[in-house]
Amino acid sequence: MAKDDRRTADDGADKGSSRKIKGSPKAKDAFRAKDADAGRRLGRILDAAESRIDMIEASATLPERLANAAKSSELLSAVWSLPPAQRLMFHRGVSVADLAEHGAAETPGFDGDKADAERFMTLSSSEIARYQRLMYANGVKGSTRRLLIVLQGMDASGKGGIVRHVFRQGDPMGIHYHGFGKPTDEESAHGFLWRVERELPDPGWIAVFDRSHYEDIVMPHVYGTYPEDVWRGRYDLVNEFEKSLVASGCAIIKIFLVSSRDEQRRHFLGRLDDPTKYWKFDMSDLDARDRWDDYMAAWQEVFEKTSTSAAPWHLVPADNRWYSRAVVSELLRTTLRNMNMTWPPLADGIDPDEVRRRLAD
Repeated sequence: MAKDDRRTADDGADKGSSRKIKGSPKAKDAFRAKDADAGRRLGRILDAAESRIDMIEASATLPERLANAAKSSELLSAVWSLPPAQRLMFHRGVSVADLAEHGAAETPGFDGDKADAERFMTLSSSEIARYQRLMYANGVKGSTRRLLIVLQGMDASGKGGIVRHVFRQGDPMGIHYHGFGKPTDEESAHGFLWRVERELPDPGWIAVFDRSHYEDIVMPHVYGTYPEDVWRGRYDLVNEFEKSLVASGCAIIKIFLVSSRDEQRRHFLGRLDDPTKYWKFDMSDLDARDRWDDYMAAWQEVFEKTSTSAAPWHLVPADNRWYSRAVVSELLRTTLRNMNMTWPPLADGIDPDEVRRRLAD
């Protein structure tokens, strides 16, 4: 077995932290100089963002605190040459199969390396936690604001790592995670959206779906387990379902982690080499891998029919785990920021001076 084939699953996160440089010595020197300039630029931006974050808690007034939080998030977004929400959004002409084959190891919009991305995520996750608490507080007070994150991707594309890394500073009170597998007998006795509706976020909450209702379109498409008219009819049902969620105050971020077959192979082999990861492997993973092209075609159709203005898909290159995690962190933080929430006031009838007098007794 080749040395590269014996990397553990987590080793994929390191791929891309150094770059292969091709060309003449002069061209290589120019590339290194440009890379160094980009690194210094990112460092200055992250320094400024960190400084602004430190100012939040020291703010004298609530408007000042909210302004500093918004500014820090704006500075964090400046590390991207083009916002991921714009650059990675699916549009006609994009082929997920081509991206998996040729672009899964790219890091579009981010000029830094793994260390830069890790620092970015540390700062971004602190702001995600702040916005999460803000949304939760508003939910307690009657706001319908909430957020649904749909994570999809081929096996071993890094969905679980996304949840662990992006929400590293999140408050469990307000985050709901659910992984969808093969429907149970009870779930199969209902409409395909029944089990999804039961896991939707409450007001003020974030729900993270590891796989989702889209499996109920892709799986019968690939394996023919339902008549074609049944699963094709679900496209319109899903679009209406998501449109109604957004109209009711639920933002939706739909992410497909695009990994290559080679990277998937390395992660599968890594699981066999590490006894602590045996539980992750199932022979059905290989069956799905054998149908890679069928899956790519099925997902391509999903994107073409369900990437809407209300709930667009984002196709995120995922061979470099540090990059895909940074992208999701950016998408999540900016979505929460753009809700333009403020902290709820004291309830009517509460006199803070009276409360202070009673507590002084």
